[in-house]
Amino acid sequence: MVNGRWDNQINMIHKNLFFLLFVASLASCAAANKHRSKRGFDKQAHRGGRGLMPENTIASEKNAINYDCTMEMDLQMSKDKKIVVSHDSYFNSDFCLSPEGKTMTKKDGRSRLIYDMPYDSVAKYDVGIKPYPDFPRQEKIHAIKPLLIVLIDSTEAYGKQLHHINHYNIEIKSSPQNDGKTYSTLEEYIDSAMKIIIDKGIATRTMMQSFDVRALRIIHQKYPTIEISFLVDASNKKTVEGYINELGFKPDVFSPEFPLVTESLVKAFHKKNILVIPWTPDILEDIQRLKDLGVDGAITDYPDLYSQLK
Repeated sequence: MVNGRWDNQINMIHKNLFFLLFVASLASCAAANKHRSKRGFDKQAHRGGRGLMPENTIASEKNAINYDCTMEMDLQMSKDKKIVVSHDSYFNSDFCLSPEGKTMTKKDGRSRLIYDMPYDSVAKYDVGIKPYPDFPRQEKIHAIKPLLIVLIDSTEAYGKQLHHINHYNIEIKSSPQNDGKTYSTLEEYIDSAMKIIIDKGIATRTMMQSFDVRALRIIHQKYPTIEISFLVDASNKKTVEGYINELGFKPDVFSPEFPLVTESLVKAFHKKNILVIPWTPDILEDIQRLKDLGVDGAITDYPDLYSQLK
Protein backbone atom coordinates (compact mmCIF):
# COMPACT_ATOMS: atom_id res chain seq x y z
CA MET A 1 0.00 0.00 0.00
CA VAL A 2 2.90 2.37 0.81
CA ASN A 3 4.46 1.71 -2.57
CA GLY A 4 1.09 2.33 -4.19
CA ARG A 5 0.78 5.73 -2.52
CA TRP A 6 4.30 6.69 -3.66
CA ASP A 7 3.48 5.58 -7.22
CA ASN A 8 0.36 7.76 -7.21
CA GLN A 9 2.30 10.77 -5.90
CA ILE A 10 5.03 10.31 -8.51
CA ASN A 11 2.43 10.03 -11.27
CA MET A 12 0.76 13.20 -9.99
CA ILE A 13 4.11 15.04 -9.99
CA HIS A 14 4.75 13.92 -13.56
CA LYS A 15 1.28 15.08 -14.65
CA ASN A 16 1.75 18.47 -12.98
CA LEU A 17 5.17 18.87 -14.52
CA PHE A 18 3.80 18.01 -17.97
CA PHE A 19 0.98 20.54 -17.49
CA LEU A 20 3.41 23.30 -16.49
CA LEU A 21 5.63 22.57 -19.47
CA PHE A 22 2.58 22.60 -21.75
CA VAL A 23 1.42 25.98 -20.41
CA ALA A 24 4.95 27.38 -20.75
CA SER A 25 5.05 26.17 -24.35
CA LEU A 26 1.75 27.90 -25.14
CA ALA A 27 2.98 31.11 -23.54
CA SER A 28 6.18 30.93 -25.56
CA CYS A 29 4.22 30.45 -28.80
CA ALA A 30 1.92 33.34 -27.89
CA ALA A 31 4.90 35.59 -27.18
CA ALA A 32 6.52 34.65 -30.49
CA ASN A 33 3.26 35.39 -32.29
CA LYS A 34 2.78 38.70 -30.51
CA HIS A 35 6.16 39.98 -31.68
CA ARG A 36 6.48 38.51 -35.16
CA SER A 37 6.98 41.99 -36.66
CA LYS A 38 10.22 42.41 -34.72
CA ARG A 39 11.88 39.98 -37.14
CA GLY A 40 12.46 42.89 -39.50
CA PHE A 41 10.88 45.83 -41.31
CA ASP A 42 7.26 44.76 -41.91
CA LYS A 43 6.50 45.55 -45.56
CA GLN A 44 2.72 45.67 -45.88
CA ALA A 45 0.68 46.04 -49.07
CA HIS A 46 -2.36 48.24 -48.41
CA ARG A 47 -5.49 46.42 -49.63
CA GLY A 48 -3.05 44.12 -51.42
CA GLY A 49 -1.30 47.08 -53.05
CA ARG A 50 -4.11 48.91 -54.82
CA GLY A 51 -1.66 51.13 -56.65
CA LEU A 52 -0.79 48.10 -58.77
CA MET A 53 -3.83 45.77 -58.69
CA PRO A 54 -7.59 46.03 -57.93
CA GLU A 55 -7.89 46.44 -54.17
CA ASN A 56 -8.86 43.72 -51.70
CA THR A 57 -9.00 41.01 -54.35
CA ILE A 58 -7.36 37.63 -54.66
CA ALA A 59 -5.22 39.06 -57.46
CA SER A 60 -3.94 41.97 -55.36
CA GLU A 61 -3.17 39.81 -52.34
CA LYS A 62 -1.27 37.29 -54.49
CA ASN A 63 0.65 40.22 -55.93
CA ALA A 64 1.52 41.30 -52.38
CA ILE A 65 3.09 37.87 -51.91
CA ASN A 66 5.13 38.44 -55.08
CA TYR A 67 6.65 41.47 -53.34
CA ASP A 68 7.22 39.51 -50.11
CA CYS A 69 4.71 41.71 -48.29
CA THR A 70 2.26 41.23 -45.47
CA MET A 71 -1.22 41.11 -47.03
CA GLU A 72 -3.34 43.95 -45.62
CA MET A 73 -7.10 43.73 -46.16
CA ASP A 74 -10.52 44.80 -44.84
CA LEU A 75 -13.66 42.89 -43.93
CA GLN A 76 -17.41 43.34 -44.33
CA MET A 77 -20.43 41.05 -43.78
CA SER A 78 -23.05 39.99 -46.32
CA LYS A 79 -26.77 39.51 -45.65
CA ASP A 80 -26.23 35.76 -45.27
CA LYS A 81 -23.52 36.57 -42.70
CA LYS A 82 -20.57 35.58 -44.81
CA ILE A 83 -17.31 37.46 -44.31
CA VAL A 84 -16.38 39.42 -47.42
CA VAL A 85 -13.05 41.09 -48.17
CA SER A 86 -13.90 44.72 -48.93
CA HIS A 87 -12.91 48.12 -47.58
CA ASP A 88 -16.26 49.74 -48.29
CA SER A 89 -19.59 48.47 -47.01
CA TYR A 90 -21.04 49.46 -50.39
CA PHE A 91 -19.95 49.46 -54.05
CA ASN A 92 -17.61 52.36 -54.72
CA SER A 93 -18.60 53.84 -58.07
CA ASP A 94 -14.99 54.93 -58.69
CA PHE A 95 -14.02 51.37 -59.59
CA CYS A 96 -17.11 49.11 -59.34
CA LEU A 97 -19.49 48.14 -62.12
CA SER A 98 -23.07 46.98 -61.65
CA PRO A 99 -24.03 43.33 -62.31
CA GLU A 100 -25.09 44.52 -65.76
CA GLY A 101 -21.58 45.86 -66.37
CA LYS A 102 -22.68 49.49 -66.17
CA THR A 103 -21.18 52.43 -64.30
CA MET A 104 -23.00 53.74 -61.23
CA THR A 105 -23.40 57.18 -59.76
CA LYS A 106 -21.76 57.77 -56.40
CA LYS A 107 -25.19 57.86 -54.74
CA ASP A 108 -26.30 54.66 -56.45
CA GLY A 109 -23.11 52.83 -55.46
CA ARG A 110 -23.41 53.93 -51.84
CA SER A 111 -27.01 52.74 -51.70
CA ARG A 112 -25.98 49.18 -52.59
CA LEU A 113 -24.91 47.83 -49.21
CA ILE A 114 -23.11 44.49 -49.01
CA TYR A 115 -25.05 43.68 -45.84
CA ASP A 116 -28.30 44.04 -47.80
CA MET A 117 -27.26 41.31 -50.27
CA PRO A 118 -26.56 37.58 -50.06
CA TYR A 119 -23.00 36.87 -51.18
CA ASP A 120 -24.04 35.37 -54.53
CA SER A 121 -25.40 38.85 -55.40
CA VAL A 122 -22.23 40.59 -54.16
CA ALA A 123 -20.17 38.37 -56.46
CA LYS A 124 -22.00 39.70 -59.54
CA TYR A 125 -20.26 43.10 -59.30
CA ASP A 126 -16.95 43.58 -61.11
CA VAL A 127 -14.40 45.59 -59.11
CA GLY A 128 -11.34 45.36 -61.36
CA ILE A 129 -12.12 46.32 -64.96
CA LYS A 130 -13.13 49.98 -64.62
CA PRO A 131 -10.15 52.39 -64.72
CA TYR A 132 -9.56 53.93 -61.29
CA PRO A 133 -8.42 57.57 -61.74
CA ASP A 134 -6.67 57.66 -58.36
CA PHE A 135 -4.42 54.76 -59.32
CA PRO A 136 -3.44 55.03 -63.01
CA ARG A 137 -0.80 52.27 -62.70
CA GLN A 138 -3.38 49.75 -61.50
CA GLU A 139 -3.64 46.68 -63.76
CA LYS A 140 -7.17 46.19 -65.03
CA ILE A 141 -8.51 42.65 -64.71
CA HIS A 142 -11.85 41.03 -63.97
CA ALA A 143 -12.21 40.71 -60.20
CA ILE A 144 -14.87 40.39 -57.52
CA LYS A 145 -15.06 41.03 -53.79
CA PRO A 146 -13.98 37.62 -52.47
CA LEU A 147 -15.02 35.69 -49.42
CA LEU A 148 -12.32 35.73 -46.75
CA ILE A 149 -12.31 31.94 -46.61
CA VAL A 150 -11.73 31.69 -50.38
CA LEU A 151 -9.03 34.37 -50.35
CA ILE A 152 -7.13 32.57 -47.59
CA ASP A 153 -7.33 29.25 -49.42
CA SER A 154 -6.10 30.87 -52.63
CA THR A 155 -3.24 32.85 -51.09
CA GLU A 156 -2.10 29.98 -48.88
CA ALA A 157 -1.92 27.68 -51.91
CA TYR A 158 -0.06 30.37 -53.88
CA GLY A 159 2.35 30.98 -51.00
CA LYS A 160 3.17 27.28 -50.81
CA GLN A 161 3.95 27.22 -54.53
CA LEU A 162 6.49 30.01 -53.97
CA HIS A 163 7.80 28.54 -50.67
CA HIS A 164 6.60 31.78 -49.05
CA ILE A 165 5.27 32.08 -45.48
CA ASN A 166 2.23 34.34 -45.69
CA HIS A 167 1.43 37.03 -43.12
CA TYR A 168 -1.91 38.82 -42.84
CA ASN A 169 -3.07 42.17 -41.47
CA ILE A 170 -6.86 42.05 -41.33
CA GLU A 171 -9.04 45.04 -40.45
CA ILE A 172 -12.42 44.91 -38.77
CA LYS A 173 -14.42 47.74 -40.34
CA SER A 174 -16.91 48.78 -37.67
CA SER A 175 -18.28 51.76 -35.80
CA PRO A 176 -21.17 52.36 -33.36
CA GLN A 177 -23.28 54.00 -36.08
CA ASN A 178 -22.93 50.93 -38.32
CA ASP A 179 -23.98 48.34 -35.72
CA GLY A 180 -26.88 46.41 -37.23
CA LYS A 181 -26.55 48.28 -40.53
CA THR A 182 -23.41 46.94 -42.21
CA TYR A 183 -23.07 43.79 -40.06
CA SER A 184 -25.32 41.99 -37.57
CA THR A 185 -23.68 42.55 -34.19
CA LEU A 186 -20.07 43.51 -33.60
CA GLU A 187 -19.34 40.36 -31.61
CA GLU A 188 -20.89 38.02 -34.20
CA TYR A 189 -18.99 39.83 -36.97
CA ILE A 190 -15.68 39.43 -35.12
CA ASP A 191 -16.35 35.84 -34.07
CA SER A 192 -17.25 34.88 -37.65
CA ALA A 193 -13.98 36.35 -38.95
CA MET A 194 -11.90 34.84 -36.16
CA LYS A 195 -13.40 31.38 -36.68
CA ILE A 196 -12.20 31.44 -40.30
CA ILE A 197 -8.75 32.72 -39.30
CA ILE A 198 -8.35 30.07 -36.60
CA ASP A 199 -9.84 27.19 -38.62
CA LYS A 200 -7.57 27.99 -41.56
CA GLY A 201 -4.50 27.83 -39.31
CA ILE A 202 -3.25 31.37 -39.94
CA ALA A 203 -3.89 32.89 -36.49
CA THR A 204 -0.19 32.89 -35.53
CA ARG A 205 0.55 34.76 -38.75
CA THR A 206 -2.27 37.28 -38.48
CA MET A 207 -2.47 40.80 -37.07
CA MET A 208 -5.97 42.15 -36.39
CA GLN A 209 -6.46 45.90 -36.70
CA SER A 210 -9.25 48.42 -36.33
CA PHE A 211 -10.04 52.07 -35.65
CA ASP A 212 -12.89 50.86 -33.45
CA VAL A 213 -11.62 50.38 -29.89
CA ARG A 214 -14.68 48.23 -29.10
CA ALA A 215 -13.61 45.71 -31.73
CA LEU A 216 -10.04 45.58 -30.46
CA ARG A 217 -11.22 45.12 -26.88
CA ILE A 218 -13.36 42.13 -27.91
CA ILE A 219 -10.43 40.55 -29.74
CA HIS A 220 -8.10 41.26 -26.83
CA GLN A 221 -10.49 39.62 -24.36
CA LYS A 222 -11.66 36.64 -26.42
CA TYR A 223 -8.54 35.92 -28.50
CA PRO A 224 -5.62 37.01 -26.30
CA THR A 225 -2.85 35.45 -28.41
CA ILE A 226 -3.81 37.40 -31.55
CA GLU A 227 -1.55 40.33 -32.42
CA ILE A 228 -3.53 43.60 -32.19
CA SER A 229 -2.92 46.84 -34.08
CA PHE A 230 -4.60 50.11 -33.10
CA LEU A 231 -5.35 52.28 -36.14
CA VAL A 232 -5.68 56.06 -35.79
CA ASP A 233 -6.06 58.81 -38.37
CA ALA A 234 -4.19 62.11 -38.50
CA SER A 235 -6.94 63.97 -36.62
CA ASN A 236 -6.50 61.75 -33.55
CA LYS A 237 -3.61 63.51 -31.83
CA LYS A 238 -2.77 62.28 -28.35
CA THR A 239 0.20 61.38 -26.20
CA VAL A 240 1.30 57.76 -26.08
CA GLU A 241 -0.44 57.38 -22.73
CA GLY A 242 -3.50 59.04 -24.22
CA TYR A 243 -3.72 56.46 -27.02
CA ILE A 244 -3.27 53.58 -24.57
CA ASN A 245 -5.94 55.02 -22.27
CA GLU A 246 -8.31 55.45 -25.21
CA LEU A 247 -7.91 51.79 -26.15
CA GLY A 248 -7.89 50.52 -22.58
CA PHE A 249 -4.85 48.26 -22.91
CA LYS A 250 -1.43 48.17 -24.58
CA PRO A 251 -1.71 47.07 -28.22
CA ASP A 252 1.08 45.12 -29.90
CA VAL A 253 1.17 47.66 -32.72
CA PHE A 254 0.29 51.34 -33.03
CA SER A 255 -0.70 52.13 -36.62
CA PRO A 256 -1.08 55.88 -37.24
CA GLU A 257 -1.75 57.73 -40.46
CA PHE A 258 1.81 58.48 -41.53
CA PRO A 259 1.85 62.32 -41.07
CA LEU A 260 1.46 61.73 -37.31
CA VAL A 261 4.82 59.97 -37.05
CA THR A 262 7.73 61.76 -35.38
CA GLU A 263 10.97 60.40 -34.00
CA SER A 264 9.83 61.16 -30.44
CA LEU A 265 6.53 59.31 -30.97
CA VAL A 266 8.34 56.22 -32.28
CA LYS A 267 10.77 56.23 -29.35
CA ALA A 268 7.93 56.68 -26.85
CA PHE A 269 6.01 53.70 -28.21
CA HIS A 270 9.16 51.59 -28.35
CA LYS A 271 9.75 52.32 -24.67
CA LYS A 272 6.36 50.68 -24.09
CA ASN A 273 7.41 47.71 -26.28
CA ILE A 274 4.78 48.70 -28.86
CA LEU A 275 5.63 48.53 -32.56
CA VAL A 276 4.85 51.46 -34.89
CA ILE A 277 3.58 50.68 -38.42
CA PRO A 278 2.13 53.76 -40.17
CA TRP A 279 -0.29 53.92 -43.10
CA THR A 280 -0.31 54.96 -46.11
CA PRO A 281 2.93 56.56 -47.27
CA ASP A 282 2.75 56.23 -51.04
CA ILE A 283 5.95 57.86 -52.27
CA LEU A 284 9.44 56.50 -51.75
CA GLU A 285 10.73 59.56 -49.93
CA ASP A 286 8.03 59.28 -47.26
CA ILE A 287 8.60 55.56 -46.71
CA GLN A 288 12.36 56.11 -46.48
CA ARG A 289 11.91 59.00 -44.03
CA LEU A 290 9.66 56.88 -41.83
CA LYS A 291 12.11 54.00 -41.88
CA ASP A 292 14.91 56.38 -40.92
CA LEU A 293 12.77 57.54 -37.97
CA GLY A 294 12.77 53.94 -36.73
CA VAL A 295 9.28 52.68 -37.57
CA ASP A 296 8.81 48.91 -37.63
CA GLY A 297 7.11 48.73 -41.00
CA ALA A 298 4.77 50.56 -43.34
CA ILE A 299 1.46 50.00 -45.15
CA THR A 300 1.61 51.36 -48.71
CA ASP A 301 -0.48 51.17 -51.87
CA TYR A 302 2.74 50.66 -53.87
CA PRO A 303 4.60 47.56 -52.63
CA ASP A 304 7.09 47.84 -55.50
CA LEU A 305 8.64 50.81 -53.66
CA TYR A 306 10.05 48.65 -50.86
CA SER A 307 12.84 47.28 -53.04
CA GLN A 308 14.23 50.84 -53.37
CA LEU A 309 14.58 51.46 -49.63
CA LYS A 310 18.06 51.87 -48.16
